[in-house]
Amino acid sequence: MVTSSSRLAAAVNPLRDPRDKRLPRIAGPSGIVIFGVTGDLARKKLMPAIYDLANRGLLPPGFALVGFARRDWTNENFAKIVHDAVREHSRTPFSEDVWRHLAEGFRFVQGAFDDDDAFDTLAQTLLDLDRVRGTGGNHAFYFSIPPGAFPVVLKQLKRSGLCEPHGEEWRRVVIEKPFGHDLKSAVELNSLVGEVFPESSVFRIDHYLGKETVQNLLALRFANQLYEPIWNNNYVDHVQITQAEDIGVGGRAGYYDGIGAARDVIQNHLLQLMALTAMEEPVTFKPNDLRREKVKVLSAVQLPHDLASGSARGQYAGGWQGASKVLGYLEEDGISPDSATETYAAVKLLIGNRRWAGVPFYLRTGKRLGKRVSEIAVVFKRAPHLPFSRSDTEELGSNMLVIRVQPDEGVTIRFGSKVPGPAMEVRDVSMDFSYGQSFTEASPEAYERLILDVLLGEPSLFPQDREVELSWEILDPFEKHWARAGSKLEQYEPGSWGPASADAMMAKDGRKWRRP
Repeated sequence: MVTSSSRLAAAVNPLRDPRDKRLPRIAGPSGIVIFGVTGDLARKKLMPAIYDLANRGLLPPGFALVGFARRDWTNENFAKIVHDAVREHSRTPFSEDVWRHLAEGFRFVQGAFDDDDAFDTLAQTLLDLDRVRGTGGNHAFYFSIPPGAFPVVLKQLKRSGLCEPHGEEWRRVVIEKPFGHDLKSAVELNSLVGEVFPESSVFRIDHYLGKETVQNLLALRFANQLYEPIWNNNYVDHVQITQAEDIGVGGRAGYYDGIGAARDVIQNHLLQLMALTAMEEPVTFKPNDLRREKVKVLSAVQLPHDLASGSARGQYAGGWQGASKVLGYLEEDGISPDSATETYAAVKLLIGNRRWAGVPFYLRTGKRLGKRVSEIAVVFKRAPHLPFSRSDTEELGSNMLVIRVQPDEGVTIRFGSKVPGPAMEVRDVSMDFSYGQSFTEASPEAYERLILDVLLGEPSLFPQDREVELSWEILDPFEKHWARAGSKLEQYEPGSWGPASADAMMAKDGRKWRRP
């Protein structure tokens, strides 16, 4: 029997301080198999997250990690790859004690996805780990692979019996986005996965939902009496949800071209953020209760009557961004010079229910914009009566609550305050809450939370098949409209906040985009 390190043993000691909040969050006997273990996602996110979980005492002493790829690696070669990735990208300090114990559970299986012998070897490897590491037959299969490879891998898991638990064991599958490229393909993909794994064992990763600030949105809304009474159309004018990047497509050109900003971000990240912002209070935060409320919101989404004026698209042009000369999208390596793929997309949506009737939700995302930021801005209506002269409130805007998802996680409240001095002059001021200043603990990476939830069988933060299909039902009409509109896309300057059509979309409604 493998002897655990003192730190890991202490983490699962039932005699430790019962006030330790980690106790319900320590995974039981289990292991993860990563398909696509040679890719950037595995190296930069998954491997470091697994180490950070171990370093925080949240993995079982007998945890196992199995890599599957074509490379001619030994177990030792694989351990070296993981070691280098952890050293470079982990969030927590490196501990030789934790590393040494964790690495004892590393295995590597060489083979192609259509190689029966390789999957038979994988099955035997997991049986050996059950015996040596005590993983108990509990294994998650992480698909860090292109969607085109899903069918063959699922077929192999079914053929080899790897997807079938025995007794109290569990087997789960983790799927990275994209979940299809339209409604039809999403339905086909869900059906394909459903032939091998029950829906309760399918975990669709949306890393945005693992971020601390996204989860804090639930605490902000439902743990405080301050906000809920005004979280409705009586007080809210509109909501803006933004995910902006200040970089171009870089090395993702092969993936990005033909997919675009709307499919890459709006269909999953932003619609999930909208659902969490707009949903009714769940009975509990148990998975079924939380998902039920999100599905209600997505089911109630209404599209603008005129999709042309209720949406905007563009491509970043070449030019100067700050002190750097940057290429335009059509000049990037691997991009066709006549590509009709957008790097900026914005849509207007309405929610047809009593709480949100008449309140527009504006969702936007883009590359090569003014700064890197993701946020939810709830913009409130102006006070119905201002007993001030017009000059007193010339610099007063709308009250606003902004939930900053990244990079500076926190919450900002904007409100009007009197300027010191003899005159009655009211101006916007901000009150700010920052995670970094308010808490001594650093926020865990999203993949830490999500991987741990997979091992715990806690699916609250993972979209179900119905949520995915509803999201495509919302986006597909925009995609079809854009396809009919032709291939010529509006260009926008690098470092700006998108194409002029996006500002026109807001101006038509008498509103402006918030400048983060």
